[in-house]
Amino acid sequence: MVQERVLPKFPTPTIKITHDEGLILYEDMVLGRAFEDKCAEMYYRGKMFGFVHLYNGQEAVSTGIAKAMRPDDFICSTYRDHVHALSAGVPARQVMAELFGKETGCSKGRGGSMHLFSSEHNLIGGFAFVAEGIPVATGVAFQSRYRREAMGDEASDHVTACFFGDGASNNGQFFECLNMASLWKLPILFVVENNKWAIGMAHERASSETEIYKKAKVFGMEGVEVDGMDVLAVREVAQAAIARARAGEGPTLIEALTYRFRGHSLADPDELRSAAEKEEWLARDPITKFKSYLVNQKLAKEQELLDIDKKIQTLIEEAVQFAEESPDPKPEDLYRYIFVDD
Repeated sequence: MVQERVLPKFPTPTIKITHDEGLILYEDMVLGRAFEDKCAEMYYRGKMFGFVHLYNGQEAVSTGIAKAMRPDDFICSTYRDHVHALSAGVPARQVMAELFGKETGCSKGRGGSMHLFSSEHNLIGGFAFVAEGIPVATGVAFQSRYRREAMGDEASDHVTACFFGDGASNNGQFFECLNMASLWKLPILFVVENNKWAIGMAHERASSETEIYKKAKVFGMEGVEVDGMDVLAVREVAQAAIARARAGEGPTLIEALTYRFRGHSLADPDELRSAAEKEEWLARDPITKFKSYLVNQKLAKEQELLDIDKKIQTLIEEAVQFAEESPDPKPEDLYRYIFVDD
């Protein structure tokens, strides 16, 4: 079992959220978890092919960041992108259909699990190569600032959230893009989802500076660590970073300490992580934790949350039915959607 970081303390009980805000956060996390569980079922039943990387356990990061943003802001993901897409507002049926390789998928069945994209929802992609999305997200943030300052478009105050894992923080793109973003004060959140393992490599064995958020200081950038199993803590950090970005004060590096409850992918037997480590993190389940918070703070009744659980299960089953009944891409359309005109 690799050495555990001490999770930063956050005064969750003192945070003021409304009943409706609490239900939005809870529903989004439950949607992510239920969707991924159904993906595992469909994969093992032979409905999905290729690599499928699930997000179970990390839901507080996606929800906490995405639900603090505006619908017209931008989100850039990795190969573990299903839940980021859902949090960005991409309908579950479109994501499921994409995983089934169907024409009705958000990438027209051409992208699959690792390459979700939706221009309508400003989801600028899932990327299969480690750190591949970081320069793309940096470019998106640059165009937002350029439109506003060079072209005089006052409405272009969009913020970009770029998600990536701890393994990507050792890649060259990470350092180059942090440098550029800081120099140009780009409106971007670099969100490191540190789930402790880059496939089978423990983070502590791969990085000379294991506290990733401290790398921001080198570039004169704001860096912050947060308990990635606490949706309110993530949301609080995100709101502050978004406000800075939108005010023209530049980027923030957010290191969310989290954990994936399943293996690296559904093809991973997950034999490298110890049972003790898994149990320790399972006890911090972000959904269970937030559900208890809502009930204890009298922000929601148990039955309300059960109704949401039931609603989400129905939505997921409908998404599967939609995917199964959707048409396959036509062979004669092999060369469609290569250029923007399509």
